[in-house]
Amino acid sequence: MKAILIREGQLVWDDTPTPEPQEGEVLLKVRATAVNRADLSQRSGRYPPPPGASEILGLECSGVIQKLGPGVTDREIGQEVCALLAGGGYAEYVAVPASHTLTPPAGMGLETAAGVVEVFATAWLNLRLEGELKEGERVLVHAGASGVGTACIQLCKAWGNPIFVTVGSQSKRDYCEALGASASANRHQGPWEEAVKGWGGADVILDPVGGAYLESNVNLLRPRGRLVNIGLMGGAQGTLPMGVMMVKRLTLRGSVLRSRSIEEKNLVIDGLRREVWPLFESGQLKPIIHQTFAIQEAEQAHQLVGINDNIGKVLLRV
Repeated sequence: MKAILIREGQLVWDDTPTPEPQEGEVLLKVRATAVNRADLSQRSGRYPPPPGASEILGLECSGVIQKLGPGVTDREIGQEVCALLAGGGYAEYVAVPASHTLTPPAGMGLETAAGVVEVFATAWLNLRLEGELKEGERVLVHAGASGVGTACIQLCKAWGNPIFVTVGSQSKRDYCEALGASASANRHQGPWEEAVKGWGGADVILDPVGGAYLESNVNLLRPRGRLVNIGLMGGAQGTLPMGVMMVKRLTLRGSVLRSRSIEEKNLVIDGLRREVWPLFESGQLKPIIHQTFAIQEAEQAHQLVGINDNIGKVLLRV
């Protein structure tokens, strides 16, 4: 098969062995995959795949089942699915645990479905399981115009949770508020911390920035609030005001999706099927696709994501 390979820092569409589905896996012929910021980190050597995972980039995809591995009885050859991957999506074929595949929501095209699994899995996992979000609680999400950010906005709107987002431009503020954000701030125009404080603070914060925002996040949490760090775009070191954390009885958590066990990911997939897919089918959620490139144009797609100019997902059509 062909896949995007990293050679001397460049993305090259070239030949590589086709994977063979193992126990409990299926082999997909990939229709489309999506660019995630983690792909850029892996490419630069800062985010290696977990042990046993494919070295090929790509954390989600859509496609058609071509082959069933040993022990798979609840999937069919020819079935159209989307999938959560630990790697391997930038390719013509990928092997994935059958339990990590989902039939796309009714009415959603197969190509579009490549851009919803990872972001909505990340949003659902960190709002529901890690953030323990309850009815009526207030949410702060940084990078609100990203794929995960726009997923969080839509979920919070559907669940009735007010959500504040920080973004990098006025156009992104306008878009996020039209999508359902209760309020927003441009991080390049004045102290966003004051805007969040004036809004009333947050019970749950999802933060892909990391160290640079740690102190501000802690100060903006309400009593018994939860901070969930899901990325380190702003560095791995920060100042933790422990006195504030103790007095407010706060919870700080780190969270990753990619390296979780098959069983943990099964819980996330079940959450999507039970709580998220029906919202797509009712029209309360929609996929946010910024642009689609051919897989051979992966370099241009990475450049677009790297400059933070996209709103929502960037897809690669295989």
